[in-house]
Amino acid sequence: MTKTYSISEVAKELNVTAYTLRYYDKEGLMPFVERSASGQRLFKESDIAALKVIDCLKSTGMQIKEIKTFIDWVTDGDTTLQQRFDMFMERKAIVEKQMEELKKTMELVEHKCLYYKTALEAGTEEIHKNNKIEIPISN
Repeated sequence: MTKTYSISEVAKELNVTAYTLRYYDKEGLMPFVERSASGQRLFKESDIAALKVIDCLKSTGMQIKEIKTFIDWVTDGDTTLQQRFDMFMERKAIVEKQMEELKKTMELVEHKCLYYKTALEAGTEEIHKNNKIEIPISN
C-alpha cells in the first residue's frame, strides 16, 4: 500500500501552511491529490514532488493562473510537451536574470560589510572620508 501524508505533514515538509495548500487546491493546482471517504486530502510522494515544482514556479515569480495552465498541460499529457518545455525555458531566463540582480546586490552588500569592518577597526568612518561611497541618509 502506498504511504499517504496528511495536509499538515505536507505543509511541514514544504515549509508552507496548510492554508496555502488548501488555497492551491481551491485554485485547481492539485487535481492529482486523492481524498479519503471523509474528504481528507491524502498526499502521496508524487504529490509532494508536484507541489515542489509548483513552489519552484512560484519562486520564479510565476502567477497562480499561469501555474494552473501548466498543471492543465501536465494533465493533458504528451500533446503539451512543447508548451511545457517552452515555459521552463522562459522560467530559466527569468531565474538567470534574478541571479544576475542578486549577484549585483551581493557585491554591494559585501562592499558595505568591508566598509563598516574597516570603519570599526579604525574606530571611525573618517577613514573613508576621501571615498565618497557612503551615502548619508537624511531624515
